[in-house]
Amino acid sequence: MPRTGTSRQWFTMFNFTFLTFAGLMMLLPFVNILAGSFSGGTAIVQGRVTLLPVDFTFANYSSVLSNAAIWKSIGVTVYITVFGTLLNLFFTSLMAYGLARKGLKGRSFFILLVLFAMIFPAPLIPSYLVVKYLGMLNTLWALIVPGLIGAFNLIIMISFFQAIPEGLTEAAKIDGCSEYRTYWSIVLPLSMPSLTTIGLFYAVGHWNGYFSALMYLRDPALYPMQVKLRQLIVESDAANVMQSVQMSMQSVEGIKMATIIVAAVPVLLIYPFIQKHFIKGAMLGSVKG
Repeated sequence: MPRTGTSRQWFTMFNFTFLTFAGLMMLLPFVNILAGSFSGGTAIVQGRVTLLPVDFTFANYSSVLSNAAIWKSIGVTVYITVFGTLLNLFFTSLMAYGLARKGLKGRSFFILLVLFAMIFPAPLIPSYLVVKYLGMLNTLWALIVPGLIGAFNLIIMISFFQAIPEGLTEAAKIDGCSEYRTYWSIVLPLSMPSLTTIGLFYAVGHWNGYFSALMYLRDPALYPMQVKLRQLIVESDAANVMQSVQMSMQSVEGIKMATIIVAAVPVLLIYPFIQKHFIKGAMLGSVKG
């Protein structure tokens, strides 16, 4: 027995050391980009920036944040993330509540369709044609409606709703509550951990999404922030941003790094506040009562 306990301690120490090392290795590229965003253009071009800024400057952020197109794209991204996530949560939870009811006729068939949609997503061309025929091309609706209900998130929420004791919903019905009242007043308040978890998935997807915008949008004024970031990185459009700051204090690469940090920091700031609900929701969604 003592030998087994010692082996378990060594295994725990090994896991802790390995995961810590892996986490630090994954963090290094972000730290390098953060250091480069505060570094002078000459130091970046010469490759002298590693984990700490060289020739510290705010010139890169000044160029990015003084550009009206960047602020416009940030506003579009915030709108899509907030409004889109609210719609995602409403329709996903509403459909999950219905499919979680064991008395629903055809329930197994509908769940099978959801699983089929998750395993075999719609091809690109049919998806584009559907958006076109619905009149959503070159509108922000094209970035929200096609992904209104995610199959994976729907399955997680169905599992969570099934874990809620049936006695609660039955007691609500005895008190005269309709299905909608039970859903709104009983089920949703009990589902906040799960809603927070799925909401984070949806919000990060909206915040980081760019492919749908490239496919459905033609008006540059509607481009979200990730598309602007792609233009800076892939199309080397950073020269249009460099206007009022001396070239010696900045570079195209520095502006790219600053834009990456501006795009990533909001999610990193929000996550610590919902981490507790995120972990709880992820665990509860996998356990049935």
